[in-house]
Amino acid sequence: MKIVDTFPHAVREIPHTEVPMPDGTRLAARIWMPEEAESAPVPAILEYLPYRKNDFTAARDATMQPYLAGHGYAVVRLDLRGAGDSEGVMPDEYLPQELQDGVDAIAWIAAQPWCDGSVGMIGISWGGFNGLQVAALQPPALKAIVTLCSTDDRYADDVHYMGGCLLGEQLSWSSIMFGRNSLPPDPANVGERWREMWMERLKGSGLWLKNWLEHQTRDAFWKHGSVCEDWSAIRIPVYAVSGWPDGYCRAVFRLMENLQGPKKGLVGPWAHRYPHIGEPGPAIGFLQEELRWWDHWLKGRDTGIMDEPMLRLYRMNSAEPAGHYEYREGEWIAEPSWPSPNVRQAEYLLAADRSLAPEGGRPQGVCEHSSPPDVGMASGKWCGYSKPGDAPLDKRRDDAGSLTFETAPLDEPLDIAGDAQVVLDLEVDRPVAQLAVRLSDVHPDGRSTRVTFGILNLTHRDGHEHPEPLEPGRRYTIGVPMKHVAQRFRPGHRVRLVLSTNYFPMIWPAPERVTIRVHTEASRLILPVRGPVPEDAALRPFEGPEGAPPFPKEVLEQPDEYWEIVEDARTGAMEMRLADGAGRVHFPGNDLTTYAQGTERYRIEPADIGSATGHTRWRYEMARGDWHIATETETVLTADKTDFIVRARLRAWEGDALVHEQEWDERIPRHLV
Repeated sequence: MKIVDTFPHAVREIPHTEVPMPDGTRLAARIWMPEEAESAPVPAILEYLPYRKNDFTAARDATMQPYLAGHGYAVVRLDLRGAGDSEGVMPDEYLPQELQDGVDAIAWIAAQPWCDGSVGMIGISWGGFNGLQVAALQPPALKAIVTLCSTDDRYADDVHYMGGCLLGEQLSWSSIMFGRNSLPPDPANVGERWREMWMERLKGSGLWLKNWLEHQTRDAFWKHGSVCEDWSAIRIPVYAVSGWPDGYCRAVFRLMENLQGPKKGLVGPWAHRYPHIGEPGPAIGFLQEELRWWDHWLKGRDTGIMDEPMLRLYRMNSAEPAGHYEYREGEWIAEPSWPSPNVRQAEYLLAADRSLAPEGGRPQGVCEHSSPPDVGMASGKWCGYSKPGDAPLDKRRDDAGSLTFETAPLDEPLDIAGDAQVVLDLEVDRPVAQLAVRLSDVHPDGRSTRVTFGILNLTHRDGHEHPEPLEPGRRYTIGVPMKHVAQRFRPGHRVRLVLSTNYFPMIWPAPERVTIRVHTEASRLILPVRGPVPEDAALRPFEGPEGAPPFPKEVLEQPDEYWEIVEDARTGAMEMRLADGAGRVHFPGNDLTTYAQGTERYRIEPADIGSATGHTRWRYEMARGDWHIATETETVLTADKTDFIVRARLRAWEGDALVHEQEWDERIPRHLV
């Protein structure tokens, strides 16, 4: 990334200020603005997050927010109620209070002497979610948003449930927030109130995993904050951005299809990251792209951004399987609308000899299959962060434990863009069953790279609100959509369709091991095939990534980082182990030292589908001078045939003194999951 330290406007920074809410609660903000903004007001851009403005996001913010401020915007980084230096408690995500606070904060920003009354909102992940949600509440000053790596549907496309299956990511993410919610505000900003605020958080934040497990279907809990419930509520321009390894790329396509106002979509090769620091590369000059958007909608300048195609996609070339990619070869393509006039649905027929072809004439019959419990260990993460290990590995071992169908070697390149789907005529032998489907690129030497995947709890075959048990032996026609992707299969490679009855730890196993019987004659794979489009060659190239100078920090201790798949040679048990964190970091600007380290383990026995276990642990520390606090959280998730079982513990220390300890031992009934 090119570092830029000279801007059209000199930048003034306010490291900490407080934004009053109507109920008297004060939310903490960090603000960057042009030095002359109070005499020459400018539009404002809000990013609204729970991730601690003065420490955990400080390094990232330093490269972004001064850049935007230097180009004539006031940028406000606001901590959610109960997070960072803000007052209050945060008992869950996207609650009505959070969204109302966002509306009230926008009104406060618009009324400040340095703001000209126009506000935009940007955010990645959590900030992308609440950007859409606040936009749907229609605060008058909010004129446009940029939403990255977010979703319109909290049930179907978040870390909780995919296709009605419990994602392992739900345990992972709830554990991360369990740890972060245990942290106090910074005494340097809130003064002596810090300890009272800390105790309130420790006692009031609760166990989010329990909250989420108590809602296993698409009920009112998930409909709240899902803007797909009423697309017409969003009337302002929306720029939606994601990447193929990100967990949220499907939402970009639904937003482009259903939003009724001005809209733009962008999906690159990146994981869950801003595109100017996007990995896998190529990263792009997203801050420049963002300025073109804001200049058009907040300053009324003709930047040409709305004259370009509505949706730009990075079509990736075939790549060897790897747990991490620094770069993906490919090219940018564009669509004028979605669904695209350039994409046709091509059917490939399944056959009893495990072939997959666009024409019939092959033997038909029944293919019976039951996957071993450890199928899925090479799946990587549901949401990729471009951490070494979190991309799917060579899928040959998983494929060997699955039901596969594949084409002959391709004679010419095959390009797809959109969401593939498999339609199956099948029967099962249990009332609760799940199906994981994958599309893989099989190289001439046999290596298998997963291209995309889909998951369905078959009791949710008719919708996610009112699941119905299956009747063993009865034949059903089941459709399973896969994640959107743009990908080229090379000549000489094969396209492989892979079906498995479990996919742990990506999804939690069904209560019992399941056998499926696929009737091939009425089963098919539907691929979104895209032919050559001459207009792709005329696309305006993105500029190279730029950013403001990095935030000064000293890394005192590197985090422990690993990603392992371990087989116990004595028992055959398989375990995925990973470690991640930020290590120990000192921020000279405020003399604060922080520490963050987490581990996750997922284990399953070879002959026992009910043996699945997830175990997470996080430790956080904050210190300045003789002030030092530490917290540890631990969560264990298991299940039997009737219940999910959660055991958790929270401990907090001030210096060497244990000041808070709390334990949970919960059983939550399984509802056809």
